[in-house]
This record gives sequence, C-alpha cells and structure tokens, in this order.
Amino acid sequence: MEPCDLNALELTKLLRGKELSALEIVESCLARTAAVDGRPGSLDSGELTAEDQRKVHAFITLAADSARAQAMEIDRRIGASEDPGPLAGVPFTVKDIFCVKDTLSTAASKILANFTAPYTATPVRRMQEAGAIMLGKVNLDEFTYGSSNESSAYQPSPRNPWKTDRVPGGSSGGSTASVAAGEAPLSLGTDTAGSIRQPAAFCGVVGVKPTYGRVSRYGLIAFASSLDCPGPVARSVKDAAAMLQVIAGADEHDSTATPLPVPDYLEGIEEGVKGMRIGLSPDYFRITSFDPVSGELLSQALPAEIEKSVRDAAQVLAGMGAEIVDDVPLPNTRYGIPAYFVISRVEAASNLHRYDGVKYGHRSGLTTNDLKAMYKHTRNEGFGLQPKLRILMGMYVSAAQYSEQYYKRALQVRTLIRRDFETIFEPRGQYRLDALLTPTTPTTAFEMAAVYGDSVLMQYADQLTVPANHAGIPGISLPGGLDDAGLPIGIQLLGADYSEKTLFRVARAYEMATENEAWRKVKPEVLREN
Repeated sequence: MEPCDLNALELTKLLRGKELSALEIVESCLARTAAVDGRPGSLDSGELTAEDQRKVHAFITLAADSARAQAMEIDRRIGASEDPGPLAGVPFTVKDIFCVKDTLSTAASKILANFTAPYTATPVRRMQEAGAIMLGKVNLDEFTYGSSNESSAYQPSPRNPWKTDRVPGGSSGGSTASVAAGEAPLSLGTDTAGSIRQPAAFCGVVGVKPTYGRVSRYGLIAFASSLDCPGPVARSVKDAAAMLQVIAGADEHDSTATPLPVPDYLEGIEEGVKGMRIGLSPDYFRITSFDPVSGELLSQALPAEIEKSVRDAAQVLAGMGAEIVDDVPLPNTRYGIPAYFVISRVEAASNLHRYDGVKYGHRSGLTTNDLKAMYKHTRNEGFGLQPKLRILMGMYVSAAQYSEQYYKRALQVRTLIRRDFETIFEPRGQYRLDALLTPTTPTTAFEMAAVYGDSVLMQYADQLTVPANHAGIPGISLPGGLDDAGLPIGIQLLGADYSEKTLFRVARAYEMATENEAWRKVKPEVLREN
C-alpha cells in the first residue's frame, strides 16, 4: 500500500516512528495526483477531451514546491527531537473558498481570479501549526453555489473518483474527490446546506458539519454567514475527529466562534454505543417538494436501497447495544429547502456586494467615467450564472414590499426546524435521543450535466442535510454501503449542539462493526485503473 492510501493517524504514527519521512508522504500524494487528477481547473480550459473525462480534476492550484518545503521542515524537526504537532506530515487540501496568504484564493470565480490573499484563514493556519502540509487549493461550485461542482468557473470541474461520468457532489466536491482518490488523507471544506456531507456521501468518505461556531469562519469567503460551517473531510471517523480537534475553538478574529472549550474527540471514541438512544424519523425517508403549477406539496419515497442502508445501520448499532427509537417526528424538515432558498440568497446577495472591481479582484477593462457603470461591467464579466441568480433573488425577497412575505417567514420556519431538534434531543423529553440516524442524500451521485442548470432540482439534493444548518447542530456523513451501480451510499448522524464527540463515537462504532464488509474492500474506479 502506498503512503497516500494510508489514513492520517496511521501516517503520523509511521512518521514519529521514523518508518516514513514527511517528504516521502508528500511525494506519494503528488505522484497519485499526477496519475489521477489530470489538468487543474482554469478559466481558459478549452475543449473537454476523452482523457479529461477519465480524470478527477480536484485541484485549481497545486502547491507542490511549498508542500515539499513544509515536509522538509517537519523532517528537520523530527530529527531534532522537536514536537512537530499532532498532524505532523499529513498532507491536506483546502477548498478554494479559504484565504491562504500569498496564494491565489479564487472561490472558483473569475471575479477573484487575480486575488492573492494577504492572510491565512484560521482553520488553515491551525492545520499548518499542527504540522499538516497543504498540498494545494481544490475546486468547488462558484462561491460554493451548487451541489455538483459543475458551476465552477474553473474547468474541467471535478469528477467523482468512483465513476468519472458522475459528479462528486458540491460544493466541497474538490475536497471529497481529492480524499477519495488518495490525493490527500484530509481536506478542509465548508457546509452551508450540506456542502461537506452531500459530496462526502457521493464520494464514499467521512464529512463533518460541526456545530455552528465550533470552527472559526475567519478567512472564509462568505456565502450565507448564518449558515456557513468549516469542517473536516477524511477517510475515517478517527481522522475526522483528529482534524476537528485541531481546527475547532475560539478565535479572537471571529465573534461567532464559541468560547466553549474543545473536548478530546478521540478520547472514548471506541467505547461503543451500549445504552445510547438512536432515532429514526419517517420524515427523513421521503423528499417533499412544491409543485410549481399547483403550489401543492408533493412527497416521494427515497430509493429502497438508500432507506435499506440506513435501516441496516440501525440494526448494526442495535446489535451493539443501542436502543433504536422509531417514528421520531421532524415535521418541519420538509420546509428546509424553501426556507434556505430565501435566507441563503438574501445573505449571499449582501456578501456579494463587496465584489465591485475597486478594492480587489477582477475589474472590467471597458473604459468608463461612471462608477456605477464600472460596477455593472465588472460584475457582469466576473460573476457566473449562479451568483447572478442569487443576487437577483436575494434582492427581490429582501425588498421592503416582500420581506414580510418571504424573508420573515423563512426565519420563522428556521425557528420551527430548530425547535423540532430541541424536542428530540431534550435529555428529559419524550425521545431523549443521543443521535438521529438518517440518509445523507436522496440519491447516489448523479451523472454529469444530468441536473446542472435546474436550480430547484439541484437544491433538493440537500433536503436531508440543510435542516442541520438551519438549526446549527452538528452532523456527520459516513459511508454506508454501495448501490446497485457500485456508487457509495452515505448515512448521516445528527446530534444536539456541541455533541460532536457523541456522534464520532456512534460513527466509529458503525465503522468498526462493518470494517470487514465486502463493500468496504471496493476501490474507486480511478484507483482500480492506476
């Protein structure tokens, strides 16, 4: 097995035992990237070739020289008997929505194509201080607006390592694809409506949305500021726990980062689930959408193989001593997407106003003496379709004559969703759940171009993940099997505020109980060919 195929904690153990050097680890990851990734995304991508269609294309910027220099410094520190940090020598990728000093930070948009960040985002800085080595910046939906990665201005957009004719999910698809393909053991992503958990499910890896405020947003290019959550992507539950341990915590640069102490997420992670109460909700086994003509709610059951994977997981946990609580009501889950449509677009429109061609980023080359005309030309040239749609809708629903009808109602729905979760996790309540077990997505990875362009249909890929963002609670997606086409199925665990430690424990119990299952031995397509 190549070093790039090992988990992060395995690599740190080998590094500290001097069985591997940090440079050897980095070279292994760079070699894998050269073999499977293909050309990085760019604004001038040209025609898509047959070779392009077989590659992953996770990266926008590969920082090979910088990574080698970081690795040599880690090796020097180990040779000098210095403590190099808890994630020493572990390569990681960074979703290109985070600022990294002296590095292009594009948000996968033309409007930031020439923006070199003057500072480093707190989560990235904490990873580097822990000894982790940044390999580069990975692709995403433009400004994180999407669920497939296809909206990136940097093409070719990422493809799913399991089947390269499928999307990796989004918006953290570059992050999950890079981890699934063995390009790096860890990646830093963001989750606004499921943007870590949904692509983690599609790519067969572990993705964590922490409690809102558990991880600082300083240096994160904002989408919807009340929903955005930085979080880990990893190949194992323990690796995800170790990464969250490093990036979580208070930050003087971010007033929304909680001052609560960070627990030891690895402590007791393998103590099992005996005595825990784990719930199943019928509201997470169907998708509810609005008929655009009649305005009626339409309900559709999830595919049988996805529901089965969740119920099978429940049986596994029950066999380990957990109490499974059926029929847990979460009636307002169905309204998560409509509320998200309104809230996220109001906040996105507000955040996008800063891109005007004056302070940084792209500026139109058209000659004009009118400031407003310069703004207009710059934004027209720099923004893709998805940012423009969000600006238009955000301005519409927040206008004085419509804000009561749309924005205020969406905020009220958000409160109802939050109350649903408070009810089921209340320690003295009727349900007293330690965790809720659900599917992560209503389907497995869909084909490239199959859904892209239909903003409504694309958004419903997040219906099972977005309620956690509205409520601010933590969630974990982890692999739960393969469908009939050989694509990963994700299962999700949700918990009360700051219950990440409990969720890691449940997830690790399931991971250990299924470690010898045949589906865990299957590799992604790109790894079977290389």
